[in-house]
Amino acid sequence: MKLLIRLLVVVLLLSACHSREKITILTTENASNRVRFGAEQLVKALEANNTYEVNLEKLGTEKIQGKAIVIGEQGDSVLVRWKQENAEGTNNGDLAGKEAFQIRSAGESTLLVEGVDGSGALYGAIELTDQLIASGRIDFLQELVDAPEMVLRGACIGLQKTSYLPGRGVYEYPYTPENFPWFYDKELWIDYLDMLVNNRMNSLYLWNGHPFASLVKLEEYPFAVEVDDETFKKNEEMFRFITEEADRRGIWVIQMFYNIIVSKPFAEHYGIETQDRSRPIIPYIADYTQKSIAAFIEKYPNVGLLVALGEAMSGEENDVQWFTETIIPGVKDGLKALGRTDEAPIILRAHDTNAPLVMEKALPLYHNLYTTHKYNGESLTTYQPRGPWTAIHKSLSSKGNIHISNVHILANLEPFRYGSPDFIQKSVQAMHDVHGANALHLYPQASYWDWPYTADKIEGDERLLQIDRDWIWYKAWGRYAWNCRRDRDEEIAYWSQLLGEEYGAGEEVGRQILAAYEETGEIAPKLLRKFGITEGNRQTLLLGMFGSQLVNPYKWRVYPGFHSSCGPLGEILIEYAEKENKGLAHEGEIPPQLIAEVEEHGRLAVEAIDAAALQIKSNKEEFARLQNDIHSYQAFAQFFSEKVKAAMEVLEFKYSGDVSDLEEALPHLENSVHYYKELVALTKDTYWYANSMQTSMRRIPIGGDNGKNKHWSELLPHYEKELASFKRNITLLSDRDDGEQLPVQKGKPWENAVIDWKIEYPTFEVKPGQKVFSDSPSKITQVAEELSDLNGLLLSSEKLDDEGITLEFTAKQPLRLVLGYFNTGDKHFLTPPTLETNAMGNMRGEAEVQLANAMQIEGMPPLNIHTYLFEAGENKLVLEDGKVLILGAIKANQEITSREVGLIGDEQKVAVDWVFY
Repeated sequence: MKLLIRLLVVVLLLSACHSREKITILTTENASNRVRFGAEQLVKALEANNTYEVNLEKLGTEKIQGKAIVIGEQGDSVLVRWKQENAEGTNNGDLAGKEAFQIRSAGESTLLVEGVDGSGALYGAIELTDQLIASGRIDFLQELVDAPEMVLRGACIGLQKTSYLPGRGVYEYPYTPENFPWFYDKELWIDYLDMLVNNRMNSLYLWNGHPFASLVKLEEYPFAVEVDDETFKKNEEMFRFITEEADRRGIWVIQMFYNIIVSKPFAEHYGIETQDRSRPIIPYIADYTQKSIAAFIEKYPNVGLLVALGEAMSGEENDVQWFTETIIPGVKDGLKALGRTDEAPIILRAHDTNAPLVMEKALPLYHNLYTTHKYNGESLTTYQPRGPWTAIHKSLSSKGNIHISNVHILANLEPFRYGSPDFIQKSVQAMHDVHGANALHLYPQASYWDWPYTADKIEGDERLLQIDRDWIWYKAWGRYAWNCRRDRDEEIAYWSQLLGEEYGAGEEVGRQILAAYEETGEIAPKLLRKFGITEGNRQTLLLGMFGSQLVNPYKWRVYPGFHSSCGPLGEILIEYAEKENKGLAHEGEIPPQLIAEVEEHGRLAVEAIDAAALQIKSNKEEFARLQNDIHSYQAFAQFFSEKVKAAMEVLEFKYSGDVSDLEEALPHLENSVHYYKELVALTKDTYWYANSMQTSMRRIPIGGDNGKNKHWSELLPHYEKELASFKRNITLLSDRDDGEQLPVQKGKPWENAVIDWKIEYPTFEVKPGQKVFSDSPSKITQVAEELSDLNGLLLSSEKLDDEGITLEFTAKQPLRLVLGYFNTGDKHFLTPPTLETNAMGNMRGEAEVQLANAMQIEGMPPLNIHTYLFEAGENKLVLEDGKVLILGAIKANQEITSREVGLIGDEQKVAVDWVFY
């Protein structure tokens, strides 16, 4: 009996084999590696389909039996001859544009896939693969012509880490197995590159501070290499492997680097810092960088370069000089060594530089220049960009070169899943229609600094991979970078079917999952663009915000241009409150509207995902994580909305002085803590962290020094303390006889430290009636108590404005230099450290405003106090040109309480953030 059963199984299997339809995939003998790769991928898909008996052959080698798919490039002589003989009329006009392709019937049993180039043929093969996966068959009677709208469509990987390496600064990570074990995982690279090509992406950006010392050796600077010989050989092997595998898939690898950063051994050899924003261009650093670039181009001729002039250098003249006299000559030298006369593309990043000026000076010297600029800064906030940042995009894109829109960091989306096709499609449309961009550079959706892993906490020691968890992120951006003009109804049907298949639940359930994605897709963008301090790494939105940051945002240094660029017309909270108090008409989107909308988005998203949960049949564990994220988004929206409602009542109190306004705020603040506890419960066992950048660069809602304050459970005690302080202050106000008067928060004088200046400067006592500059009659009228015992340096304001100053001194003990930065955008005043453009700008704690509006000076803007921490010994501080006050030195070990002092003009209202302290 058993033998009979086995025989029946064999007969059935043989019958199945004989019933499978024969299909032959044909390429020419001239086929490029991209054409061959596309054909191989189609063969694999057909074999997996189990409907076809598949062969891969050369065109013209034998008579075709059964059905055939011919894949080739336009202009291939073998393909041209075959078309003349077998497929007359299949191409009634040449294909136009790079990467274009056509799929046309050449009879009932033959299909032609023809690309304008190798990439076009590859994408044609991928199109057939997608059709096969979607419908289970290939239509041999179809006629399709397609081409991408964006010429570059790429993603990036950061060779970065969540924290600094010992003895190194930001971005300084050599390519080593210890730093990046995943970099040497070929299987992982294949999976990643396959994901890119399947989403029709054609570029890959690798971000690193100074990659050259891990990849090239220079005869003139043998000491500059910062990896051992064995690692260097591994790096050579891996870089060649990555670039070769990428090229097979039509992907251009681009190495990004910051300027000016040098390797650690190079810096130690010359006794300099690896990066110093205030350092002038030094000839031997320029020579080293130029030779490094030349060697890199010669060694890896198919790898592009993305140049970041910002963050580790400053000054427009320096930027222009460095780009035109170091970067471009380095590229030219590398091309010359290869015997090439063409110009390889160089991509100029617009961040923290005057990119239009750099382009103006560089184009006469080198024509093949591309540009790139951040889409919504370092977050995703709007598909209605405007303002000064849009002006930069328009200026660059109007030159006629390739302009790349960079979806950068996504600081407001970490760490929850994000996948709103509608928001993404509209964003790509804005890139084209508003910014004039014709290319995309996409960051990971979350955990950029922790690549390749997500922040999800799962059972065991395993980590989820970003390319697996965030597949919809890459698929949506890739889909709309190819074509952003797709019909909305058709897109709803497409994504609903795809999501239904992902979770084995059918299209209707897929539509519910899509609704959850799209509802939550509005929450973080809407909240950040009108309530945030910055779009940058400095703020992790989904950890929340403190009341003081809502009612007194400028104390926390709102990033200039953010609110006017990263969302539609509208009002931030303090503007709304002022207009309400004055009875003025409102304009655009306003805070009450936004918090009502995000609460509704959260409610609808949870309703949709919970309805879908009842019918999930596959990928159940991942669906449970997605469902938890949707609930987390709702809890966050409720927390934030209640916090804003409390802040609006506090701002009422600012104008009325009526304690009852604070009493109205209290239930909302209590509710916000309640919802935050829900958020903690939802994330406690599901996430390792909220933000992947875990350094002192992160300041909002609270400092992230030494990897702290990265989880909601760490923030909850701070919000509970804020609530307790608020209750106490209400009680104190209620107990006062003069209840309408605001209590005056006073400080105590800071304790001076002994400091030995290398140059003997004239000084002044920081007291009312004293001049603050040697060449200006302006005198102090009011000053914070903390500063009253200090002695400032009486310097020339004109000389500071023209030259800046280098302060050299000896400290007998750790101390903090006290500097006063004028709160103005006037270019004659020194700008305080700005982490959005200076990643090293908080290495001494200097980015924080310690005392806001701490001094009034005749005819001068308000003054904010910052402090710089220095260890005992010889020290130097270089300040760029601009007026600033050096107010003395204080002992480093004393407690400093940050506060709003409130010494402002009579026409301004004192900030009321003190009610939260």
